Amino acid sequence: MSRILIIDDQDAIRRVLRDILENEKYQVDDAANGPTALEMIKEQEYDAILCDIKMPDMDGIEVLEQVKSICDTPVIMISGHGTIDTAVDAIKKGAFDFIQKPPDLNRLLITVRNALDKQSLSTENKALKKAVSRQNEMVGASAPMMEVRDMIEKVAPTNARVLITGENGTGKELVARQLHELSPRRYGPFIEVNCAAIPAELIESQLFGHEKGSFTSAIKQKKGDFELANGGTLFLDEIGDMSLAAQAKVLRALQENKIVRVGGEKEIPVDVRILAATNKDLRKMIEQGDFREDLYHRLSVIVIHVPPLRERKDDIPLLVGSFVETIAASMGQAVPKFTDEAMEELKNYQWTGNIRELHNIVERLVILCGSTITKDDVVHFGNPLK
Repeated sequence: MSRILIIDDQDAIRRVLRDILENEKYQVDDAANGPTALEMIKEQEYDAILCDIKMPDMDGIEVLEQVKSICDTPVIMISGHGTIDTAVDAIKKGAFDFIQKPPDLNRLLITVRNALDKQSLSTENKALKKAVSRQNEMVGASAPMMEVRDMIEKVAPTNARVLITGENGTGKELVARQLHELSPRRYGPFIEVNCAAIPAELIESQLFGHEKGSFTSAIKQKKGDFELANGGTLFLDEIGDMSLAAQAKVLRALQENKIVRVGGEKEIPVDVRILAATNKDLRKMIEQGDFREDLYHRLSVIVIHVPPLRERKDDIPLLVGSFVETIAASMGQAVPKFTDEAMEELKNYQWTGNIRELHNIVERLVILCGSTITKDDVVHFGNPLK
């Protein structure tokens, strides 16, 4: 049930507003002045606030400014002496809306509902951002991971291209996302392209887009990932699987900061930071003629190597704790505990699939075992060799 606070120095107005809102099944509190209201707001979360403008001691505009410094609850200003200038000033200072006294009942209720909808969306948005942030969080305090973090902090604020290397499942994408989130481009798009998952004949269209009629299935113009990432970051995952023809076009785009759509002639300027990742030895591929050396040097201004899990086993308890909490929450159950022996058993594995494999095994243990996960559970359900 939504909770609303009424701030007004007139008892009669507070009673009328309370009756109206309680009739709509809202929980309602009221305060006769600004200082009292501010104390209540610090102690209790409200979904919306109705605030008079003309009040002794502290007027409504000052209350509004104080509220905005405490929380982001929508504030609806009400006044019997309002002018257009007063309303504009209130809106500029963060008010959700302005209503004149005596308030029109329908207008009041519609405004309150809109304010509550906005607050609900804001709360949901924050929860989603928090969930995404947690999902993309880099977990680990081992020496190898501290080196990776240190490199990310140094490189992220720049526009330098970064080549991220490491085995499958080590978390190369998380490094790329951290580089983006800590960069000046964090408010721009982050576009990921898995070069291994796109057929060679389609990779150029995916990256550079195409014009209508440029090939059989091109029924309309399509922007490519370079254009979609404009102003942000383009992450080329598994760059070692890109065809030589596509490599040549990527190299040209990096050199000129321009692209040409498939079937087009117009050069389109792009402002994109390139991050690339691979689990392959690109130097060996260069020797074998499978990767362009000039592209390698363009991509590897900075190289960040993500260590395999077997080289950072001290991070396993932290990773398990993070995984268990997230998995249990998604299943709506209590977080199970791992015994010390169970944790040691996990640390003894070689983890050829790295963090991805660890996550899968932890999920399996959470699903199949009870509130306490023992060494026997790990051996029976979690051994990746079985």
